[in-house]
Amino acid sequence: VQLQASGGGLVQPGGSLRLSCAASGSAFPANAMGWYRQAPGKQRQLVAGIVSGGVPNYADSLKGRFTISGDNAEHKVYLQMNSLKPEDTAVYYCYANYRGLEYWGKGTLVTVSS
Repeated sequence: VQLQASGGGLVQPGGSLRLSCAASGSAFPANAMGWYRQAPGKQRQLVAGIVSGGVPNYADSLKGRFTISGDNAEHKVYLQMNSLKPEDTAVYYCYANYRGLEYWGKGTLVTVSS
């Protein structure tokens, strides 16, 4: 299974970005898909995820600004990020769980700066 993320870039504080991730190589729907991020000098942290048939879950600090959507059966997941702050600067990684195995994309860089 391969995951390809896109949509990162440079945005000013208060702006918005939409990340996309598409998985390929599995005939089965994903059990879960979502996003993590890793800021410089920090550990990777969960941003948001969707478990098949379940409700989305978010990092508490990001609720209300970030929205995850997608279709695990279609192997796609999106992350709408609004009211971005400089502390949101990070590499954002898409992940997917297929039949108990985790897969990761290469990451897309989001830079929030004026």
